[in-house]
Amino acid sequence: MRRGRTLIFVFLIIIIIAGGGGFLLYNQYRTSQQATSAQPTYVEVYIAGQNIAQGARITPDLLTTIKIAQENVIQGMYRLEDQPALVGKTAKFPLDQGVVITKSMVGDSLSAVPISGPSWASLIPPGMTAISIPIDRFALSGYAVNNGAHVNLNACFLFVDIDPSFQSILPNLTSSLTGTGFTATGGTQGVLSLSVGAAGTAQGRLELDPSLQQPYYLVPSEAQRPRMVCQTMLQDVVVMKLGNFSRDAGATIDTPAVPPTTDANGQPVQNNPIPDLVTLIVTPQDSLTLTYLLNIQQIGDKEIKDTQTRLSMTLRNPGDQARQATEASTLQFLLSQYNIPIPAKLPYALQPALPSLMPLTNTIAKQ
Repeated sequence: MRRGRTLIFVFLIIIIIAGGGGFLLYNQYRTSQQATSAQPTYVEVYIAGQNIAQGARITPDLLTTIKIAQENVIQGMYRLEDQPALVGKTAKFPLDQGVVITKSMVGDSLSAVPISGPSWASLIPPGMTAISIPIDRFALSGYAVNNGAHVNLNACFLFVDIDPSFQSILPNLTSSLTGTGFTATGGTQGVLSLSVGAAGTAQGRLELDPSLQQPYYLVPSEAQRPRMVCQTMLQDVVVMKLGNFSRDAGATIDTPAVPPTTDANGQPVQNNPIPDLVTLIVTPQDSLTLTYLLNIQQIGDKEIKDTQTRLSMTLRNPGDQARQATEASTLQFLLSQYNIPIPAKLPYALQPALPSLMPLTNTIAKQ
């Protein structure tokens, strides 16, 4: 009897130990399942494998992929299986290396404009327009300005005094009246007669000599000298293209047509011509301002005279979008701002006389 109780007690202990071990094993299995289910699911999305220029066509060698968690994937990202939809698109603006590419960053340039129109027209933001202006290497900061650059546009003007009625430059020319009044024409009715002498001298002014107390008449020794002023007209302007666009409608802004190596006579031509114009992306109002400044007048059949407005561009950091209030530069501003004194009239001078300064362009051309 006592032996049977002992066996029952042993069996109970074995059952309790087995139950506790099973419970521990179940808890470990449940914990491992929860840990497995908590691991995030990763998705491969496309990023820029290198810097992609504005207007460049997306090719597989420009792309790479990274893995991000499923919950971080947003609408518009290109997944690994979306490669056919991404390749062949055009970058709407410059893409830095490592940037996740979304549908808002690229577009089909041919679908943005008519089939017969240029593909680079899709690079112009809505509400903006593109205008070309003539330039030289000084206006381009030594060709530091190129496609996609951000620049400030400076303008210099020449002002002269004019007669408000004649709208002609001062001083006016003088003439003498030799005969005025009414003359008879065979009848009682008279006709006003006005004879003008052909003197044609510039209009001057009457002065009084302080020593002799005698009046004398002064006339200008030369034509009126224009007064120059320079000011920053536009700030943070984007350069769309330096030089000519390709005349091939199917070409892009970064794939111009290959220029010929010889001309019609078989002579070699320069394959890298110096650009003589630049295309800027500006507002419609700024385009009208530039059109006014660049307006030219045809005088006769050969001579072309422009408005004597000179434009130049200064390169700026593309990340700098600040606007600076500038003061117009005139001769008076230079003298006061930089403390430039007017040279005194001395009783001695350098020999030989220096009537003018050597132009900088001639010095550079000889080097």
